Parts: sequence; structure tokens; C-alpha cells
Amino acid sequence: MRVAKTVRYAGLVAAALGLTAVGLAAIAQAQTPPPLKIGVMEGFSGVYGDLTAGEVEAMQLAIEDVGGKVLGRSIEILSADHQTKPDIGSAIARKWYDVDGVKMITGLGTSSVALAVRKVAQEKGLIDINTGAASADLTGPACSPTGAHWVYDTYALAHVTGDAMVKAGGDSWYFLTADYAFGHALERDVSEVVKAAGGKVLGAVRHPLSTQDFSSFLLQAQASKAKVIGLANAGQDTINSIKQAGEFGIVKGGQKLAGLLVFATDVQALTLPVAQGLVLTESFYWDLNDETRAWTKRFRAKKDKLPSMLTVGVYSSTLHYLKAVQAAGTDDAKAVMAKMREMPVNDVMTKNGKLREDGRLVRDMYLFQVKAPSESKNKDDIYKLIATVPGDKAYRPLNEGKCPLVK
Repeated sequence: MRVAKTVRYAGLVAAALGLTAVGLAAIAQAQTPPPLKIGVMEGFSGVYGDLTAGEVEAMQLAIEDVGGKVLGRSIEILSADHQTKPDIGSAIARKWYDVDGVKMITGLGTSSVALAVRKVAQEKGLIDINTGAASADLTGPACSPTGAHWVYDTYALAHVTGDAMVKAGGDSWYFLTADYAFGHALERDVSEVVKAAGGKVLGAVRHPLSTQDFSSFLLQAQASKAKVIGLANAGQDTINSIKQAGEFGIVKGGQKLAGLLVFATDVQALTLPVAQGLVLTESFYWDLNDETRAWTKRFRAKKDKLPSMLTVGVYSSTLHYLKAVQAAGTDDAKAVMAKMREMPVNDVMTKNGKLREDGRLVRDMYLFQVKAPSESKNKDDIYKLIATVPGDKAYRPLNEGKCPLVK
């Protein structure tokens, strides 16, 4: 009997200890705050695939730079390819916001996708930070109290590159334009700059996204006799149009190409013999200073390629967002956005940047010229700095954007 009692007693103790362990685990789990979920959505495949590679890694660097946590919460990254299709982009955003609990989406290259996601974010009262989309309408008629536009826009690209080309004598233009929201907005904004400076727009031709053969479009541009052919496209479309313009001898014939949205990765794909002399606008270059070189070294340890301004834009937007969450003491979208506007933006890409009430991040922009092969020290040495344009000169004045939030 004594043995039986002892066994029964030991069994009760074990059961009690087991229940205690389960209870303690449940309490610990209940006390562990849920992760803060943030998303990066891009056209990771297709015409813009090379530009956006490395954005997840850039987001990881931002998380590292806030110590891996915010408000005691771990930070979880979701990523998705919107395939440059607005319906897919808006469906992903809706699922992320509604089902997965994502609090902020960044990236969002392709203006048509960005505008579609903006509507979903507005409906949910949650944050979208556009780093890759260019349409200035995102801080104009489509502005949002919980939306931001981070890296560049069609107005800045038009005023920095377009103004420089007109001042250099390029007073007649013809456009090769990607036939969707971004291309239309860029052609519109550059045309306004050209006309305001006394120049003329002789015409335009629109091409489908992901065009392989630009011959018919380039022949029309060549026949226009315009001094400048403005490339209102991006990514592989820009690369293909510049390469094929070379085959047609357009530059040798005296016309100039204006790359209205060109990235360092594009220049490397083109090679310096093809791209040399091209004038372009960027918001970041890896070799600007010691800080940009050090950041690029960190990035390349994760993703061994030259970072584009889109890559660094995801880092910058994520870092500022996480700092704002910490400062606000909450992930509530309105409170975080208020802190994002209140706090100056300071990082490897932006110094003393200001996020306006229309969502525009006002920061310096840079006018570069692609080096000739004889000027380059190595394959990554591709730009020479022509001018630094202050943000208040590069971006549209607040009262001219038709943003309904601006009274």
C-alpha cells in the first residue's frame, strides 16, 4: 500500500509540475508582444526586376540599425511581387493589411500599382510609403494623410534633368513615353519645363511596357529633328531604347538622349561606351562620400550588387518609419505619420529632409553625367557630379500640387 501511495503521489506531483509548465509557457506567450509587421512590395520580376533586387536586404539593414526591435517588439518583413499589375498589387495590400496585420508597406514601384495601393491604404487608414513609383500625382490629387513619397517624382526628374538640358541648348524635344501612368506624368511634367523655358515639344510616341523593339518609335523621333529625345520610361525599356538608339546612330547624328529616369544599375547594364555623356538625375550614388561608401559595403555583404536609389530608398523609408514608431510609442498610423513629419530625415541618403503634409519628402537631388571609359577607375566608377539641387528647388511647391490635404 505504501508503494502504491508513493507512486500515486509522485504521479500527482508530475502532473502538477506539467500543468505549471504549460501555464507558465502560456503566460510567457501572452506577455510576448506580437511582431511589428512591415511589407515591401515591388515588381521584383520583369522590366524593373534588376532595379528592385536587394530591397529586402536593405530593409534588414534598417532593422539592424534600430537594434532589431521597436517598442520591445521583433520586426517581421513580408515581401511580394506585384508583377507591375495594379489589381495584383491592390489584392496583396488588402490581404497584408486585413489578414496579416501589416502596418506599413514600402517599395511600390510602378505608378499604376502605387496609385491602386494608395486607395487601399487610404481606405484602411494605414501607411504606404512609395519609393519606386514616380508619378507626382501621389502628392497631388492622390495624396493621403497616411501616405508618403520618398525618393523622387516626375516633377523633380523633369526640373533637374529637363531644365539642365534646355539650358544647354536642347530647346526642342520629342518623347518616347511608356504608355501608363508614370510615362504620361513624366512626359507632362518635362513638357511643362521645356515650354516654360521657351522651348518646343515637337511630338511624342507611346510604347507598351516591356517593349523589345524600339525601331519604329526611334525612327519617328529621329525624323522629328528634335534636338533632344526624352526617354519617359525606365528599367529595361530605357536600356533597350538607348542601345537601339546607338544602333540607329541617333546621337552620332547630332540628337541628344535625355534619360529622364535612369539608375546606376541601368548604366552598368548599358556599359560606359554606350552610356557615356548621358545626363541624369539621381537621389543617391554609392561613391558620393565616406558614409555612402560604408553603407554600400554593408549592403553588398548581403546582396553583392551596386545599390540603386530604389534600394537605398527602402532602407531610408523603413528606418525613418521605425524611428517614428519608437518616438510615438505606438504603431497607430496617424500618430506615427505625425512623428514622421515632425522628425527630420537623416540617414545615408537624406540630410535634414522634411516630410510635408502632402506626403512629399523634400531632399536634395543630384545631376550626374555618365563618365567616359577613359575617366573611370573601375566598373562601379560611373558618375561625375554636375550639380546638387536643393529640395526646395527640385520639388513642386506645396501650394501647386492640388493635394486636398493642403489648405
